[in-house]
Amino acid sequence: MPHEQTNGWRKDIAPFERPHMKHSVWQIMNTVIPFLLLWYFAYLSLSLSYWLAVPLAIIAGGFLVRVFIIFHDCCHKSFFKNKLTNEIVGTITGILTFVPFYQWRHTHAIHHATSGNLDKRGTGDIWTLTVEEYLAASPLKRLIYRLYRNPLIMFTIGPIYIFLIDYRFNRPRAGFHERMNTYITNLGIVGGSALLCWAIGWQPFLLIQGTVFIVSGMAGIWLFYVQHQFEETYFEEDKEWDYVKAAMQGSSFYKLPKVLHWITGNIGFHHIHHLSPRVPNYYLETVHNQNPRLQDVKTITLLSSLESLRFRIWNEQSKKFVGFKEIKSFQAKRKVKKAFEV
Repeated sequence: MPHEQTNGWRKDIAPFERPHMKHSVWQIMNTVIPFLLLWYFAYLSLSLSYWLAVPLAIIAGGFLVRVFIIFHDCCHKSFFKNKLTNEIVGTITGILTFVPFYQWRHTHAIHHATSGNLDKRGTGDIWTLTVEEYLAASPLKRLIYRLYRNPLIMFTIGPIYIFLIDYRFNRPRAGFHERMNTYITNLGIVGGSALLCWAIGWQPFLLIQGTVFIVSGMAGIWLFYVQHQFEETYFEEDKEWDYVKAAMQGSSFYKLPKVLHWITGNIGFHHIHHLSPRVPNYYLETVHNQNPRLQDVKTITLLSSLESLRFRIWNEQSKKFVGFKEIKSFQAKRKVKKAFEV
């Protein structure tokens, strides 16, 4: 998309970059309250049948994804006008989702500032190697990368490692307030878990919370993965990198059924979000629908999004993602080239 149209896009989006208190409060009410009720009803249902309790816990997991979107907007200062209110609500929802507010706000801001920049990868993004980097890597690094990119590991072990282990520790060079926020989040998680274990027993707690955690964790990782990992996404070296192109060409429109757009806080309109993170989630769909020039982006559906599972390595020559099978041909060409050089 032409870079010169950027100012026009900004004018289109500007009216929606201001949060509305009424909408934000209502979203908290129709998200957090149902989540807590579903969790409680799932526990009560254990006395009747596991087959009733587990589906309720799965639905609660979906609502926790929506809780995370509130947390996410607070990190962008787009959920409330007041900075302190964003931080308080962000910290509370961070405890519910097992994510420290200050730490995640920092790394996610880097993700937005560097998404698609080949020279600034590694913070707040999916680990991505180029073909040349993969071919030049050691056998051990290739193995680790393959394991990391394996769907079974990424969407099962991945959420457990990230949300239960990695987020419990402060990042290097974190400031005092960020460190304290991580400690407060950890204390809230441990304290809340201990209280529930005492109140209802550790086995019911693990069954309900474990189901909620796995469902929300897998969904969260999937949403983040699929909206940047499509075949013709956007990656450029720093000197060629452009913020608007990264947003509009490197972020997809995940066209989901209405109910899934609602439960995921409209994060499927990811191109709009990356173009302007200050737009609250409840305005993203409106911005998309009212501006035809913002609709000319990569659109994926539930079915077509499954194709992203085979895209593993970025080919700088074709500017497309390729799978590990295609790497074999690159390796063969490299061997032939070396043979001729000798």
